[in-house]
Amino acid sequence: MKQDLKQQLIDWAETYNDPVYFLEDPIAFPRKFLENGASLQDIEIAAIFSAHLAWGRRAMIVRDCARLFDEMQWRPYDYIMAHDYRDDNTSLHRTVKWSEIALICNHLFHFYSNNKSLEKLNQSEIRTTIFRQKEDKRAANKKINMMRRWMVRDDGKVDLGLWKKTSPADLIIPLDVHVYTQAAALGLTSRKQKDIVTAQQITDAFKEIWPDDPVKGDFALFGYGVTRKDA
Repeated sequence: MKQDLKQQLIDWAETYNDPVYFLEDPIAFPRKFLENGASLQDIEIAAIFSAHLAWGRRAMIVRDCARLFDEMQWRPYDYIMAHDYRDDNTSLHRTVKWSEIALICNHLFHFYSNNKSLEKLNQSEIRTTIFRQKEDKRAANKKINMMRRWMVRDDGKVDLGLWKKTSPADLIIPLDVHVYTQAAALGLTSRKQKDIVTAQQITDAFKEIWPDDPVKGDFALFGYGVTRKDA
């Protein structure tokens, strides 16, 4: 990686790894539970659902996350363990229906009936155990990797840092179309597929800068997107 690109990525990451840019962002919900002294389980559940709904315009995501937590009376763990969920085919967020939310709640109920924290699950296990999606070794698992970034990174800024048994060095960049486009434009990947191999390639590029914390590069890509938008 060229030195000027490396320095630009460092500058973007330092600038945009700042809560001021994420006040109206899905991470605001698990952070609100954290700041209100909620349990680890409340925060994990808030992170799972906030990441799951992180699709589309920010304002719409925030609105619909708030609708979900209103339904839970802002007590996600109690709602899960009561095992009585809203279950109908009306939309909560875009194509995500309340019936889909109910299924995820049911899977969380069975998990928390025997376990204390989702940290014991890797990205693939979260996919198959909580979302009951088929195992897919090539899937980028963007939402899961975003939720894991929130829960693991612990620099006291944007992310929550509650999972202490997982190393930030083992995280993978949350890859979606926007992240891919930004990373490709910067020359961090030459692959066309938006899969886990590409996500790992981008992560490995960031390891040249942050070997112990490669997904800090997510903030650099956010910064690139902001500056292109403003250009």
